[in-house]
Amino acid sequence: MSYVEVYTDGSSRGNPGPGGYGVVLKYGDVQKELAEGFLRTTNNRMELMAVIVGLETLTRPCQVLVVSDSKYVVDSVEKHWIDGWVRKDFKGVKNPDLWQRYLRAAKQHSVRFQWVKGHATHVLNNRCDVLATQAALKGPHRVDAGME
Repeated sequence: MSYVEVYTDGSSRGNPGPGGYGVVLKYGDVQKELAEGFLRTTNNRMELMAVIVGLETLTRPCQVLVVSDSKYVVDSVEKHWIDGWVRKDFKGVKNPDLWQRYLRAAKQHSVRFQWVKGHATHVLNNRCDVLATQAALKGPHRVDAGME
């Protein structure tokens, strides 16, 4: 299996408000950046959307390290909260549409998460923050169906 690092960040200008995600995929010396803006969303939705898009971009099963500054996302997976949500069929869980999409995207990969402090000195996390903020502010903006 190939080893890929996926750096992610989400942003919203208001909560809810216009938002966006930023992703940097790193495979060896190759890097790819992804970003997209949404009309009305939340910060947590964009944090999770960044992870999903990063995983969905991979074309074959990989060992993946997801690096995120979102305790919401990292703890939900690493502390196995998501396992309980699955058992409860996501009843009472925020963002069930995205968590179910995450599970589909992660299924073919071996995924682990690493939390980093946001807005610190982590170069690729900071780059994701710039991408997410620009996407939130400048668009183009799609509709976040889970918010409507």
